[in-house]
Amino acid sequence: MNPSAKGWIDKFGSLVKSHEGKYDTFEVLFEDLKNTGFVYGINVGYPDFISPEHALSEDEKAKINLMTTLYFTFKIETQGADFELFLKEIFKFYETLEVNKVSFLGKLFTGNKTSSKLEKILDSRIYLEDNIISKTFNGSITNSLLFLDALLFRRYLLHVKGIKKHAQLLEYLAINITYHALNSKEKNKKDEKLAQLLASSLTFINSDSKKFDGAYRKKLVVNQDVWENRYLLNLACLTVWEDHSLDYLESAFIYDLGKDLKLDVEIIQGSLAHVSNFIHSNKDTIPFLQEQNMALQFYDSMSKLVNRLILRNRKRLHKELSESAELVALLSKSTVRDLTKEEKKKVQSQLLDIFKSIPSLAIFLLPGGAILLPIFIKLIPKLLPSAFDENRVENEE
Repeated sequence: MNPSAKGWIDKFGSLVKSHEGKYDTFEVLFEDLKNTGFVYGINVGYPDFISPEHALSEDEKAKINLMTTLYFTFKIETQGADFELFLKEIFKFYETLEVNKVSFLGKLFTGNKTSSKLEKILDSRIYLEDNIISKTFNGSITNSLLFLDALLFRRYLLHVKGIKKHAQLLEYLAINITYHALNSKEKNKKDEKLAQLLASSLTFINSDSKKFDGAYRKKLVVNQDVWENRYLLNLACLTVWEDHSLDYLESAFIYDLGKDLKLDVEIIQGSLAHVSNFIHSNKDTIPFLQEQNMALQFYDSMSKLVNRLILRNRKRLHKELSESAELVALLSKSTVRDLTKEEKKKVQSQLLDIFKSIPSLAIFLLPGGAILLPIFIKLIPKLLPSAFDENRVENEE
């Protein structure tokens, strides 16, 4: 399955049929989503019934985790497993939240199927910024508050009124809890990155227009939903545990918060322990914990982006390369000796001609795109033909 290609939701639907019993309670689902990092807004894994052909990027993992969460929330709350009905309910849910807007250009390439339209909507929920520059220079581009969608969908399925107003409340509580959790500790640059990421993930409120004072606790203590409260607790635990330590003030803040949320001490201790293990196990891959200068960050981000584009288009690239004998010969020579200035120009010119025929590789045609050619050439050995479409759904007999 390829979450970046059209048809991935239909493919997900065909895969999940064989795993309907994986999550029979919201408790089991919640705990597994903590392990994948989805609850924390840091997607390091995905459900084991998904077997992608290529390594997945964080935003692709986020897509899979969001779809998994929404589907099994639907299944648990309705006791039904009709995937088409689920898609219709999700579409109406996002319509209620008024986040189902698809750009005019997006509509031209989407089609009329509910799953196709939903793919565009989920894209708008996943990405903080939907342009190639922001994806290049930012280590993390995914919405870190996506689990709120699942909590709100659960509320929607239970026919609770005022979904959008409640969405505003949950975001207000989440950003205030994060702010006060940071104030309970000695802040550093990593804290600032986390705070910026959470603030940029807000959809229903503007963080600048809300006061960060003790007023949020009055709203906190009257919130009755246990899963919303457990999510808010985990968000606070992530914030204070980011520096791999917990001092007296931070501990007092977490336990006081847990008391306001009406959660048992065992749940509070378990949340702290899980966050600690999660950060320790994934500290080398969590974006906001990384310290990189701009040049290194640019190269690393571009390498990942180019690698993804090349592998996703390898069938068409293989076909184009196979029809360009001179280019292949020059690329082969480049592995054993340095090409002459004239040969390098030929390689660049012919590669750019190929990229013109593949729209998703238009990045190479941008001003300065030529600096990406060395990265592309390093990936040439990976351009092997593929005999199948990753999102093809096999017809059942």
